[in-house]
Amino acid sequence: MKGTIYYIKPSPLGAVLERLKTPCPVIGLEGRKTAHQGVEGPAVFVACSDENHLAEIRRRVRSLDAWTVVYLGDNLPPASGLPRNKLFALLPRQAPRVSLEWAIQGALRSVQAEMDSVQASAKLREMAGELGTMNRIGVALSTERNTDALLELILTKSRDITSADAGSLYLVEEEEKGRKHLLFKLTQSDSHSVPFRQFTLPIDRQSIAGYAAATGSILNIKDAYRIRNLPFRLNRDFDEKFGYRTRSMLVLPMKNQKDECIGVLQLINAKRRKEAKLTSPRAVRQEVVPFSEHSQELAASLASQAAVALENNLLYRDIQRLFEGFVKASVTAIESRDPTTFGHSERVAKLTVGLAEVVDRAEAGPYKNIHFSREEIQELRYASLLHDFGKVGVREEVLVKAKKLYPSQLELIRKRFQYIRKVLELDTARKKLDHLLREGNHNFQEAFAALDQRLEENLRQLDEFRNDILRANEPTVLPEAASGKLVEIAGWSFQDPDGSTEALLAPDELRLLSIPKGSLDANERLQIESHVIHSFKFLSQIPWTKELRNIPAIARAHHEKLDGSGYPYHMKGDEIPFQTKMMTISDIFDALTARDRPYKRAVPVERALDIIGQEVKSHLLDPNLFQLFVEAKIFELTTKD
Repeated sequence: MKGTIYYIKPSPLGAVLERLKTPCPVIGLEGRKTAHQGVEGPAVFVACSDENHLAEIRRRVRSLDAWTVVYLGDNLPPASGLPRNKLFALLPRQAPRVSLEWAIQGALRSVQAEMDSVQASAKLREMAGELGTMNRIGVALSTERNTDALLELILTKSRDITSADAGSLYLVEEEEKGRKHLLFKLTQSDSHSVPFRQFTLPIDRQSIAGYAAATGSILNIKDAYRIRNLPFRLNRDFDEKFGYRTRSMLVLPMKNQKDECIGVLQLINAKRRKEAKLTSPRAVRQEVVPFSEHSQELAASLASQAAVALENNLLYRDIQRLFEGFVKASVTAIESRDPTTFGHSERVAKLTVGLAEVVDRAEAGPYKNIHFSREEIQELRYASLLHDFGKVGVREEVLVKAKKLYPSQLELIRKRFQYIRKVLELDTARKKLDHLLREGNHNFQEAFAALDQRLEENLRQLDEFRNDILRANEPTVLPEAASGKLVEIAGWSFQDPDGSTEALLAPDELRLLSIPKGSLDANERLQIESHVIHSFKFLSQIPWTKELRNIPAIARAHHEKLDGSGYPYHMKGDEIPFQTKMMTISDIFDALTARDRPYKRAVPVERALDIIGQEVKSHLLDPNLFQLFVEAKIFELTTKD
């Protein structure tokens, strides 16, 4: 049993108590004259009724965790102020020595039990606090998606729970041939500003970190300058360069669920006081202690959590890279179907994200309360990159149609005109030959001149028809006179080689050339517009994560207008996602200014902004977003060299 027996001097109990066979020291206190005398628990106070010692006892026990009183007297004074639960025994004044000894022994066991309970409660609170800390660290590790930030968090928390002055972190990397090495990724120190330089270490037994990685063993080194019976030694270059002294070290392999080492955590110089700075050898001697077994257990537990979090993080990063590759491949597929729009998706994504970032920073205006998380910005970027993916479902000849006629149709008309030209020339030659056979040389010059003039007139008219067709084939606004001219041309006919009569323009050719504006007829325009539906159906097939689940809805509305005149769903106002409203402005701007569209000329930035401004005035696009687009000069993200 642990404890001390106290009595207040002078007291007739003194001689009795000092002769008792107790396992604990007996100390007499001389009251207020020696108030500096300390009292430590657990303690048993023995008081006598003929001595006024209770006030002194109360004064002495204020800081004790466990104490009790054995009182000799007929009755405890009512005004004693002594808590009843602190009175272990009330004995007669002349109690036998054996009774007194028994009472004191019992009192000692009582206070020892109380002290054990207090210590157990304190230990329990400490363990609960540590458990709470480890849980909070675990949550923080599992939710951090940035790999560099995660590594910083792992090292910071490991040093915090072990009171380590410094530390470093290595990651296992696999080379192309399958061999592995350690990459020095991070270092921290409370006492020195440490310059960082990445380097690699072989995974072998020649270095401290390499040994931990190769063997999977935890190293708890009391003094790194006095390593014995191990194949490695401390590299003192850092210590010598910066005047540091590496003493205690705790080196832990970070193992994944397959028991594979994926990194090494190295903690340096455990300190008595976390706030201490180890800037001198004296400070190291005074403050540095070995890493305790408890610190090792905590650090090992954290290293296990960190390994799982790190592996999940690396897996998450690999999945992101995989998805980035999928998106890049999808954009490539789009552009391979429609090379004329090369770079369009990337530019739209850059403009849309830029506008979203401006909205997120806005401190005034109607959108001051709209903010985007990092995940929402990524979601918007992916939606912008994939918004035109449905073009893979549109017939290529329609998708890349630059003129009103398809190239094959125009080539057929060209060949037809060449044939008619040859027929006219051959007919003229035949008539000349007939004249000679019938009239000889008589008046042949005049006859030939008339035939040549007739041929020249026919060829000139044929060339005019051809030029009229070429002009009508351009995707511009078709004048009414040109439309009538096409009908006139279609009324002409010629005789083909098999003797049948064919129109100079086929009905389909006349119909396409008569398109009043642009290069697409109504059916072709519907096919182009269907790319939005194809995009939505394709994107809806992907099992998006919670952070990216809005991509299909954002992408499918990028051709909608606020008044419902857009396509293909004719959404209005707030039916259109806010993110899509930003994308629509970006999409129109790039379509107007892109220099790689064969069916239209690029317009200058000022003209493009003016055109979009007219759509804003027509209540087709969001005016506040367009204002931010212009004021923040978002357009310069893709137009400024």
